[in-house]
Amino acid sequence: MCLGIPGQIIEISDIKNKLAIVNIAGVKRQINIACIVDEQHPPETCIGDWVLVHVGFAMNRINEQQAAETLQLLEELAAAQAELTN
Repeated sequence: MCLGIPGQIIEISDIKNKLAIVNIAGVKRQINIACIVDEQHPPETCIGDWVLVHVGFAMNRINEQQAAETLQLLEELAAAQAELTN
């Protein structure tokens, strides 16, 4: 099982190497977008896309509602974990 974290692509940092900057809950990281680009969806069209990020790679695109729901669930899990450790 792997965990993909939703993030929004905010910048293409290196078109040749298919690298982008993604915003994940306010944290900006560079990721590889090679898995989600092709001739119909080149790197420069990815800005604004919501993606699932796993170990530095955008694994697939998701819509904004899916991203919001997943982020909410992750926040609830973090809160539950914090309660268990107190």
